[in-house]
Amino acid sequence: MKLKFCGAAGTTTGSQHLLEVNGTRILLDCGLYQGHRAESYEVNCGFPHFDPREIDIVVLSHAHIDHSGNLPNLCKQGFSGNIYATFATRDLCQIMLADSAHIQEQDTEWLNKDRAKDNLPPVQPLYLEEDAERCLRQFISIGYERPMPLCDGVTLTFFDAGHILGAAQVLLEIIDKEDGNKKKRFLFSGDIGRGGNEILRDPVPVPDVDFVLMESTYGGREHELPTGANDAFGEILTEALKRGGKVMIPAFAVERTQQLLYVLNQLFHTGKLRRVPVYVDSPLAVNATEVFRIHPECFNETVYRFLFDENDPFIFEGLHLVRAVTESKKLNDMKGGGPCIIISASGMCEAGRIRHHLKNGLGDPKNTVLFVGYCADNTLGRAIRDGRKTVNIFGKPVQVRANIETIDSFSGHADHSELLDWFGRMSGPKSRVWLVHGETERSNALRDALTDEFGGAVDVAVLGETVEI
Repeated sequence: MKLKFCGAAGTTTGSQHLLEVNGTRILLDCGLYQGHRAESYEVNCGFPHFDPREIDIVVLSHAHIDHSGNLPNLCKQGFSGNIYATFATRDLCQIMLADSAHIQEQDTEWLNKDRAKDNLPPVQPLYLEEDAERCLRQFISIGYERPMPLCDGVTLTFFDAGHILGAAQVLLEIIDKEDGNKKKRFLFSGDIGRGGNEILRDPVPVPDVDFVLMESTYGGREHELPTGANDAFGEILTEALKRGGKVMIPAFAVERTQQLLYVLNQLFHTGKLRRVPVYVDSPLAVNATEVFRIHPECFNETVYRFLFDENDPFIFEGLHLVRAVTESKKLNDMKGGGPCIIISASGMCEAGRIRHHLKNGLGDPKNTVLFVGYCADNTLGRAIRDGRKTVNIFGKPVQVRANIETIDSFSGHADHSELLDWFGRMSGPKSRVWLVHGETERSNALRDALTDEFGGAVDVAVLGETVEI
């Protein structure tokens, strides 16, 4: 059995890991690399570490674009096998992959206008909305903890990862026929949630694991606040709204936006935050909220009961769901209309309508930009969070005069201590561990901590490297 690291090694995006067992090639995740626009396009266009036509099966841990976003391109380039995912992941991918294609089509149209001025040839999007739709036809949905035979000697079981709706840890129970029919239990963590999430269930401990392919996003870093730090969130908003401007919250359309809506609902209902207009300016986030409602199997007990016994946890007085571009533009034209909260994608500010809000609002000291999630290196969000006084948006410099705030209690990723706790609650020998989905410094820190606390062989994955299992 062989494992090849084809993405998210030394970085937090572009998750792709190739497992070869009993003559079958299983790809774990197929995400988009996200970073500088030109570099991202070049990396995502091809698949340098494998031929898509030779992949037999894809197993998808969850719907985030850095894990699922290159699936339409994979299928477009010849992959014809099944894509296994949870029911909620499949439903989220239906809207998220189409949205990814739409953004690419818009971006390349805008870029090609500039290229034409310089007599440069046009570029093409990685895939079209039609490609995203065709890709969905290859999905096979499986519930949590329902074993599914994948191929000769391999059985798949999904366990709740507590990260986003439908996110799963991927357990492969393997009879390795090339290694004397040895039984091996291989776990791919996907992305691990913190536990105590306002909406979701906690990550489920997986039993009797031999080998672990583990994320390391927050290795060596602790979140400043625990989950459920809603009062601190309310205090930041209260101070920001006193200035009379807009509070712009870059938020991932899936999970983070719904989490924010649930918490805002609670803060308004209890009187801990005065009511102001709240705008969700993201068609994807609006659609994702509809998907959330049809997957109560992912909710924790509190939200599950709220959904069935009381009311819609994501809708409240003063909430405006913005779909049309014309309505979105009106938010940028508002002058002196009083304070408001605008939640808009993307969370890293690399795409979507948030860039327009930042372009129009960063220069006003009455405004606040509140970050509630992770921003990878070389993204616009990271540049603003890091205190840059001038940033480039749509190719033009924009001065940053708005107040910049960050609260990390909403993070969907387990921090250093929470990752160690997750690892410790997993039973079995865990004799070999490979760390992926982390910047090098983060992966190294988690490697050292895992080795000190648990022993065993822990390695940081190297892009393009193949290891024998």
